[in-house]
Amino acid sequence: MQTIHAFTDGSSLGNPGPGGYGAVLVFEEDSDVLELGGAERDTTNNRMELTAVIESLLSLRKEKGKIVFYLDSAYVLGGITKWVHVWEKNNWITSAKASVQNQDLWITLLDLVHERDETEPIAWQKLKGHSGLPGNERADKIATSFAENKPVELYEGDREEYEKELGISLLHMKQTKTPPKKSKSRKGEAYSYVSYVGGTIYIDKTWEHCEKRVKGVKGTKYKKAMNKQEEDDLIELYSKEDE
Repeated sequence: MQTIHAFTDGSSLGNPGPGGYGAVLVFEEDSDVLELGGAERDTTNNRMELTAVIESLLSLRKEKGKIVFYLDSAYVLGGITKWVHVWEKNNWITSAKASVQNQDLWITLLDLVHERDETEPIAWQKLKGHSGLPGNERADKIATSFAENKPVELYEGDREEYEKELGISLLHMKQTKTPPKKSKSRKGEAYSYVSYVGGTIYIDKTWEHCEKRVKGVKGTKYKKAMNKQEEDDLIELYSKEDE
């Protein structure tokens, strides 16, 4: 039975802003690799994270075998494994009585997952962002390159040649870098500002943009993230508001 390892990532330069998605699909038994990537000019990081998974499943529709997704998005992982079923049951309305953000993409993803489950369930694995896993790092590079409008050349072919060219081992699953520690001090330049406003999660790169979004809005939650891991933790925390 074929096992397909899917590494996916999304990126955006602003929320909203230019964005890109990337995926590296590794066919273990066939020893092949397929890279996917694309861009949107006005999007968000969360939409690109979702799009990377959707495009991967669309490209694998005719492929038989088990698919294992590896992703560093707490938003996508929590959504597809838990929250989406509550949202669907509640007619895509959150506990804050607002429409679920990115509903169009969640519905598409859920349909593709249901379609796949008829033959082989999908496995989902959460990764620490930028933790040295080659497939994840490559997916991030593809996504970022498309967001910056400087797309890398996408590869399709033999895995051995691919790994030789990039100097990596795709199925080496050990995360080699120590994940960034949470900062003891809140001083210094922020990685991002995560807010929860009216049932929607936003990620802003500057306090100026975040302040405009949250100022004077009742029930708003927001916090500064000092690194990628803190950003993921806040997204996961605020996403639970919709359960």
